[in-house]
Amino acid sequence: MATEVKVPMLPESIADATISVWHKKVGDAVTRDENLVDLETDKVMLEVPAPADGILKEIIKPTGETVQANQVIAIIEPADAATKAPAASAEKAPEPAKEAAKSADGSASSAQTLSPSVRRVVAEHDVDVSGVKGTGKGGRLTKENVISAMSQGGMTGATGSRPEKRVAMTRMRARIAERLLEVKQTTAMLTTFNEINLQQVIELRNKYKDKFEKSHNVRLGFMSFFVKAAVEALKRYPAVNASIDGNDVVYHGYFDIGVAVSTDRGLVVPVLRNADQMSMAEIEAKITEYATKARNGKLTMEEMQGGTFTITNGGVFGSLLSTPILNSPQSGILGMHKIDQRPVVENGQIVIRPMMYVALSYDHRIIDGKDSVTFLVAIKELLEDPARLLLEV
Repeated sequence: MATEVKVPMLPESIADATISVWHKKVGDAVTRDENLVDLETDKVMLEVPAPADGILKEIIKPTGETVQANQVIAIIEPADAATKAPAASAEKAPEPAKEAAKSADGSASSAQTLSPSVRRVVAEHDVDVSGVKGTGKGGRLTKENVISAMSQGGMTGATGSRPEKRVAMTRMRARIAERLLEVKQTTAMLTTFNEINLQQVIELRNKYKDKFEKSHNVRLGFMSFFVKAAVEALKRYPAVNASIDGNDVVYHGYFDIGVAVSTDRGLVVPVLRNADQMSMAEIEAKITEYATKARNGKLTMEEMQGGTFTITNGGVFGSLLSTPILNSPQSGILGMHKIDQRPVVENGQIVIRPMMYVALSYDHRIIDGKDSVTFLVAIKELLEDPARLLLEV
């Protein structure tokens, strides 16, 4: 008896999804719970597992089709019925992209399946990887290999030495663009700047990072210091932790801190719930978990919804200064940047210190200039004397 493959229930507020990548073609054997297809929504990538063992008889909804919850997208028949030819009208899914293994000349030969991040780049940009040399472990293709191939014309539609390709935005990228434009049009957004001497934070981190990792099985980064400092500053300046709802200002009595994570598909902002109740080890562990899930497309809607304040770190990419855009409906976002060794004056002497520019973008409709500046100064003071984070002074 044939089994229908249906779109699972979609997260709340998501009306439909797009077929992103089929991992099997008509006629392939499938195993129960094996991932058959990726569905792309505005915010997350969903996997649809096979509901039964058998042979993929028919793909009803090919790549690019828009689907809704409970809609039938494929048919699986029992293995003993495999001798039956698939319906003539069934559209075959493309072979999943294969990863080139290194041959004697370093070009493509046979293949394993690409990693999820590489597969998405290949699928979204239709890159021909048959002749691309893999530089990863064992000759595996990396995302950088594929991007390099794109820049050198390794994509459909390349002409001469001036390759060009027009592709539709992914749903997630289109949604990001829509939200950013909406924020610019509906908020009175301003940005204030300051700089932080991170000498004491770095010394504290260097002194205890090995013991910290051994005790908590997670690395001690800079983000936990900034989350702790932000929470303390938000307690002092509740307007920065507030949001506007119609004609009302909603002051949140809790601290759900969003941490921006960059992925191949765009920026996502998972939320640290009740960050004021989390230890630094718990903050670091949760951020690491979120980063891994984000890059594998495993974040859930629940993990990204809500949030009262956001922190974004452009410094990991080398950004010296930026004006981050608000994460609506929040009223504040803190931008971190790269740490530079710069000359500063201390006690009348010029010394070299690890300095970071920080930026606070805020909604001027509910946050006055004084509060925005003093909020950022509070973060500066807490991080320049990190003992104050422990003493909450």
